[in-house]
Order: sequence, then structure tokens, then C-alpha cells
Amino acid sequence: MKKIDQSAVQVRKGSRYPAPFDEPCRERLRKVLGDAAGLTDFGVNLLHLPAGAWSSQRHWHSAEDEFVWVLEGEVVLVSDQGEEVLRSGDCAGFKAGLADGHHLQNRGAIPALVLEVGSRRSGDAAEYPDIDLRWSKSGGPTHKDGSPY
Repeated sequence: MKKIDQSAVQVRKGSRYPAPFDEPCRERLRKVLGDAAGLTDFGVNLLHLPAGAWSSQRHWHSAEDEFVWVLEGEVVLVSDQGEEVLRSGDCAGFKAGLADGHHLQNRGAIPALVLEVGSRRSGDAAEYPDIDLRWSKSGGPTHKDGSPY
């Protein structure tokens, strides 16, 4: 594989969350670098998080590990353990199956840039402890009782 042409990489704006859960993530931008490289075992995204935006709703994965590294700016990591500021050069990891809902919030005045890496295990489901949402790779978003959105 040769160098990835970042100008040709797919950029995803916002999220696929059902309303109103999509609101805090509407302005986030993800460059899908792993797909551009043809990777299938793990995903890699370059997340551009404008001031006020969230990386996601607070969640945890049943079968996927996650890793984030702040490249520029500052974000607040919100988890069941509380809140912690992550600045440029800081990183954090989230073990699959550990029920510790987490996400990043940009509460500052300047954009943040975050490298995201995650495994792509089949059978994964994401649980959202703060809202009525569950997401499985095979079935998409549902209410916690299993009914579809």
C-alpha cells in the first residue's frame, strides 16, 4: 500500500444517531483512514471535533476495543469514572466488554483533532447508558427494549 491520499479520503459529518441523540455530534467530522487503506481487522479515523461538539453519545462496546490519541487541542473524557481533560499528546483506551460508558467533549474554543482506533469484531453491540439506545452491527439502532427506531 502506498501513502494514503487524504484529499480523497471519505469524510463523514455528524452521526447516524436517531434524533434527538444526533444533536451534539452533528458538527463532528471523521476521515475514515482505515477504510482508505483497505483495513479490515481494525478501524482508524481522524476525528475533527469543533468547539462544543461531542465525539459520540456516551457508550461502551461489548466486543470492540477502542483507543484515542489527542493530536491537537483539548477534550474532556467523560466516563463512569468522572471527567478528565485530555490534551495534545494524551491518549486513552477502552477495553471491550467493560461497562464504562465514555465519550469526548470539546468544551474549548478551538477545534480538537483526535486519532481513533478500534477493533472490528463481529457480534459487537454498543450500549448507551445515558439514553434509550442500543446499537448492534447486524441490526443498527434500537431502543433498549429491542424495538427499532
